Amino acid sequence: MSGAREKKRAKKMRNQPASVTLPAEPGPFPGGGSRACPPSGDVRSEQQYQQQKFLNQSSGPSYRKDQYFPKGQNRGERGRGRGGLQGGRQSISEEMPRYITVSTFAQARAAEINAMLKAVAQKSSNSLVFQTLPRHMRRRAMSHNIKRLPRRLQEMARKEAEKAVHQKKEQSKTKCRKARRRHINLVAEFNRRQRKNIWLETHIWHAKRFHMVKKWGYCLGNSPTEKSYRACYRAMTRHCLLQDLSYYCCLELTGKENELLKQLARICSIDTGLTFEEACCLSGRFEGSLNLYRADRYPEDMLGPVTFIWKPRDGSENRHLWIWMHPALKQDILRELKAIFQCSEPEEIYIPEPVTTSIQEENQMDGVLSLGKKRKKEDKEGEKAVPVKKIIGDGTRDPFQSYCWVSQTTSIVISDRTMEILRYRLIGPLSHSVLTETLKAASLQTEMADSETELNNWWVENCKDSEKVSLHQHQSAIFELLEGISSPSEMPPGTILGLTVGDPRVNLPKKKIKAMPDFEKYQDNDKVRQLYLEGVPVDCAHSFIWDQDICKNVTENKISEQDLNHMRAQLLVPGSHLDLGPCESKIPILLVQQPGKMTGEDRPGWGSGWDIYLPKGWGMAFWIPFIYRGVRVGGLQEALKHSEYQKTPHTPNDFPDCQAGVQFAKELETSLLEKFKRRPPAKRANYVKLGTLSPFVCPWGQLTKNWEGRMKASRELVCPSSPHPERCVTEGHSFCDSKAEVVKEASPETREVEETMEVTSSESALKTEDVTGTQDFGERCETMTNDFIVLRNEKLLMQLSAWCYPTAGKDRRIRLISRLGQKEMTEDVFLPILMSYPRALVWVNLSLLRKGNPELHAMICIPTEDDLLHLSKNKLFCGPQEPKHRDIFKHKVQKLKEEKKKKKKDTMKALEGDPLGVPDKEATEEHEDLILGLWADALPDVTSHCSRTLLGYVTRGDFSLAVGCGEALGFVSLTGLLYMLHNQPADKKGIVLLRTPASLQYRFARLSIEV
Repeated sequence: MSGAREKKRAKKMRNQPASVTLPAEPGPFPGGGSRACPPSGDVRSEQQYQQQKFLNQSSGPSYRKDQYFPKGQNRGERGRGRGGLQGGRQSISEEMPRYITVSTFAQARAAEINAMLKAVAQKSSNSLVFQTLPRHMRRRAMSHNIKRLPRRLQEMARKEAEKAVHQKKEQSKTKCRKARRRHINLVAEFNRRQRKNIWLETHIWHAKRFHMVKKWGYCLGNSPTEKSYRACYRAMTRHCLLQDLSYYCCLELTGKENELLKQLARICSIDTGLTFEEACCLSGRFEGSLNLYRADRYPEDMLGPVTFIWKPRDGSENRHLWIWMHPALKQDILRELKAIFQCSEPEEIYIPEPVTTSIQEENQMDGVLSLGKKRKKEDKEGEKAVPVKKIIGDGTRDPFQSYCWVSQTTSIVISDRTMEILRYRLIGPLSHSVLTETLKAASLQTEMADSETELNNWWVENCKDSEKVSLHQHQSAIFELLEGISSPSEMPPGTILGLTVGDPRVNLPKKKIKAMPDFEKYQDNDKVRQLYLEGVPVDCAHSFIWDQDICKNVTENKISEQDLNHMRAQLLVPGSHLDLGPCESKIPILLVQQPGKMTGEDRPGWGSGWDIYLPKGWGMAFWIPFIYRGVRVGGLQEALKHSEYQKTPHTPNDFPDCQAGVQFAKELETSLLEKFKRRPPAKRANYVKLGTLSPFVCPWGQLTKNWEGRMKASRELVCPSSPHPERCVTEGHSFCDSKAEVVKEASPETREVEETMEVTSSESALKTEDVTGTQDFGERCETMTNDFIVLRNEKLLMQLSAWCYPTAGKDRRIRLISRLGQKEMTEDVFLPILMSYPRALVWVNLSLLRKGNPELHAMICIPTEDDLLHLSKNKLFCGPQEPKHRDIFKHKVQKLKEEKKKKKKDTMKALEGDPLGVPDKEATEEHEDLILGLWADALPDVTSHCSRTLLGYVTRGDFSLAVGCGEALGFVSLTGLLYMLHNQPADKKGIVLLRTPASLQYRFARLSIEV
């Protein structure tokens, strides 16, 4: 055997177990010869030779150079020269072993056999059985026909086909598009997708035109896919914007009026405005709005804002009350209502039926979803099967669970009517024109159209009553008078009008039109003027939508779109008006006027409109006719902008003192932090150098706590703790004066050149030693809930609003205060307010004086005397700049990087077997939370961290299309606001500074409080 072959064979056999031990000094076999072979005729020698040959082949030499070449001989000496090969063979001599160990030999062969069996049984690849055949033996039918395979492989292929993996793959095989788009398959698929998140009835329409988001258990349209930012603003200002608010939750309370008012008075306060006992709202004429708190906990533990509607009195001793709220607030409010009314056991009087499918329908739905079977038209089961019906209402509800709770002591019933009543909102000055063109009052009907069905049977019975007929005619006349008004804001705020209308699909125009007002009806009409002054009478606020049985009848007996289109196709003149006669459905609705902007002096009534309440199942029947009247549809972002232009808090974004607001702040912080981490360190802002302590969340608790500490520190300076108390009295030092000194020291001179502010951890510790305690990074969210309140006392807010009012002329503030009946700002007036509300926030509006665009979490700061002086001298002065801070965490981040690199190297050494290279985990645990550009330690005093004293934060800010400059909304500390107003000059009241988190530039803005 040549050397190359011997090397190749040795490489193949190097992992085989060695069971033969060769002697250390090889010698020639007896008999001589160039090969180790026995002489002829010697049987014993022949047997020994064969045994030695077998053992050498089984064991195999190890792949080493010295086994093939004797010591001192290399490859060069083994050339192909004369006698080279023969000489090499003669030098390698072998000797047969005299004995072998049976146990060792058997053990080595057993290991080989096990390895061979394992290699045969184990599948080397993910290929199927028919894929292992040679290419010339493969057939296309083998993948689905096992009999095409060789018989020896058919059993293995049958086992593979029975595995669950392949069954799942077979079930996941989708149908063709034509099969998927069949109506029965579409409905079954849509019903399946509604089990986790609730779909509105307009979901399919929105999903084709909007960016959809999953929030609060719903699938909602966030913003249109087309460019429509300015178009939506123009619609709110000049025409009409449509929104689907059916995701808002409704709780219905039924019981005696005295019992309801007695318990409801515990969760609201007359200081914040309206209550449930308001006379105009209690009669059912107007809709009311208020803020709810936990029972007997005002002004702490806020639950959230709600709107409520009382059902007009109908002679019964029980009253009905609707409470509408945001879905993020529902669970907290429902829990509190059940607690104050002592409702523990559910009442089984009415169970909503969100899923209209029966047991047979569910079985058929399962049959439809099983894609392996195809139902034939001739099948008996297919003939008996009931077609699948789509989900109407809340698809996540359990049909066997009750959504009513009854009180055993007061007999008050709480019913959850969420998604049982649909709610649309029309915003804009021409929303009443859209309503009057789309909806027509229902015609009277005294006979049933079909005795077999229950269509309009409730309407026929009511038309037989003369009082109800006259009421319906009165409501229709008032509804027609809406065409003579120029804007919904002219109506009394919260006006309620009940009405019964016909099917709006009958009045659908041929193509889209834009609803415009009829100027012929804009005349000096006494009835219209009376409607302005007195509003809608109490009787006209009644609606049949309060009756659940009538709503159920209207939902179940709705004419389908297919039948309606079939009737249109049978018209003699295509496109003419379709008159259904007595077969036309009658739908009870409720119209509620939305007053729009009611605070401030600019743009009064902007954003006014109408809310329309419908029974479930009629969503698209009203939605499409509204679209055909030229309205523009908005989503969640448009609702946010609507409240921003109204300068009102938006739920739950602008309610930091309720649980839903805290949860929203946590989710927002998480999303902003993840977005910040995704950017490389060189492409993101270093907030430590910019002096921004908390760029992703507003530390309201820390802010109010720091201002309270400053107030206490100033009182200690004024009190006898000072070494010269008489000097403090004579010089007239007070709370505000002492703070003015602190701010003056903390604010350097205004310069355009950037300076470096040296901030060390020791200095920040000295600042917060007497004011704040230690606060961990993970405990920041806890300071946002229980440490502060939001001031909602209307009297105090009116007082603050008068003190913040901008000064445009000489003595204008004094005249304004006297006109509003407010007191002048003195220490005797505002010190009791500070003592009553030491940790309170105030909702404020900010308007930039010059250029600038405020952003989320921008800082509201107090300007120094030099800033105001510079502004008075130069009207074009944009604002001062914040000096750069030093990043005290930069060296820690670099050290952390080095430790990570060292840890990686030590890990590699540990894998190589070095026991000394094990990394120390405790060394890097301290700096795991370090992120370059973010403050990692406990927050220092947030009010004095920068050169300008911090007053509050911005929660929403953007360029306003209404006023043509940047506007912002946010909260400021009540203590800091009173301090600033007391120390500012008369002509500069309400001037503040704004600075975005990623900038050093301050911008001047005017602060105002609108009530």
